[in-house]
Formats: sequence, structure tokens, C-alpha cells
Amino acid sequence: MDTPIEDLAFEDALKELELIVGKLESGDTPLQQAIELYERGNKLRQRCADRLDGDGKPAGVRPFAAG
Repeated sequence: MDTPIEDLAFEDALKELELIVGKLESGDTPLQQAIELYERGNKLRQRCADRLDGDGKPAGVRPFAAG
């Protein structure tokens, strides 16, 4: 979780986001850590959304030539 968010691939950002959600849902995280996780999770969510919305296609998908 030390990797800068802008350096993460879509799949890695999503995987980290899922881990953060799990920690927050467990209810065992101290408040300050929960706030920090929430803030990073929100940035990861935005990173994933930006990658998906960037060109209207999911990341890593290229159109193929027909015919």
C-alpha cells in the first residue's frame, strides 16, 4: 500500500481497493487508520473510474480491425 496510486495498474488498484473495503467492513480498524484507509480507498476508486472512463473502453481493450 506504499505504491503511489498513479503508478498502479488498474488490476492492482482494484485489488488494493478490495482489501481496504474488507478492512473497513471488519470494524476492527482504529479510527485514525480507518480514516487513512478510507482516503486511500477513495483515491483508488477514482483511479479505477478514470481508467475505465478514459476513452470509453475498459483499460487494456483495443478495437480490432473487421474483415
